[in-house]
Amino acid sequence: MTQGAGQGPAARTETLRDFRVPAYVHDVPANVVPSDPAPGPEPDAEVYPDGYTPTERDLPVINRGDTVQVEIAQQPAPQQADGLGPLYVVGDVHGYLDELLAALREKGLIDTEGNWAAGTARLWFLGDFTDRGPDGIGVIDLVMRLSAEAAAAGGYCKALMGNHELLLLGAKRFGDTPVNSGAGTATFQAAWLLNGGQKSDMDRLQDVHLQWMSRLDAIEIEDDHLLMHSDTTAYLDYGDSIEAVNDTVRETLTRNDADECWDLFRKFTKRFAFRDEESGPGSVRELLDAYGGSRVVHGHSPIPYLLGEVGGEDADGEESRPVVEGPHVYAGGLAIAMDGGVTMAGKLLVQQLPMDI
Repeated sequence: MTQGAGQGPAARTETLRDFRVPAYVHDVPANVVPSDPAPGPEPDAEVYPDGYTPTERDLPVINRGDTVQVEIAQQPAPQQADGLGPLYVVGDVHGYLDELLAALREKGLIDTEGNWAAGTARLWFLGDFTDRGPDGIGVIDLVMRLSAEAAAAGGYCKALMGNHELLLLGAKRFGDTPVNSGAGTATFQAAWLLNGGQKSDMDRLQDVHLQWMSRLDAIEIEDDHLLMHSDTTAYLDYGDSIEAVNDTVRETLTRNDADECWDLFRKFTKRFAFRDEESGPGSVRELLDAYGGSRVVHGHSPIPYLLGEVGGEDADGEESRPVVEGPHVYAGGLAIAMDGGVTMAGKLLVQQLPMDI
């Protein structure tokens, strides 16, 4: 059952909701399985494969001037010949079910009981439902239920594959099986723990959740918006069309090869391909030229880091909370970032598209 309004949060393991840079650790020694998901310093000798983007705790904070927020002209909402309603997207949830319920209610997408209330509206989740927060399985249960309720009302609720779905699938399927990470030996189990894996989620994980996650699309297009989880061009490694990418990802998971799944997870964890003022727009255009659309909408990389608005590791108090008012439009107006940094006390974002800017 999904946690409803008025119920207290599920028991949780402490994660990184303490203003630290989120730990997206890929290459974890196979013999290291920490009891605390917060990682320690990486060895100085660590060597990353060519093109790899590390995102450990020591990721430098981006200065505000490094990323230019671009205002774009308001576009009228497209008329849907098939009678479908407005389009909404949801950024990374990471187990924060109460925050998700509140954000969906605020937009009128669900009622006070947590049931679909948006008729023919369309709702897309951009991935990363679990890890770090207290109730990742509750989030998945909610999305699965809303998918059925929305369909019955003439709308739909759909979801994309995030790197944390790949991580949870890998931890369940492969556990401590060593994989060739490209920078030494790693295991999905150790990486999952270091990235905020919650024991309560693993204990409640059922076959229906595994099947649902393994069938998620990696990339889709809606109303000329190219929707994806990660701000990376690594999708191009998996196909030259949306259908090809989604088929390749599903086939990779079906083969159940630990090394192949690890490589898929590693590529989905790359980030920041669009943030550079000079090269970023070109990277977005590569994706748009291949898959269509006029703008990319993604999660994965927290907006507080794209904006340089984040407290230090020991920061405390309201003055240190990341300032996130809404999605971040950047890369010459070609990209919209939707991860509001809920894991660092930022904001869980639900946004109607096209944006009213």
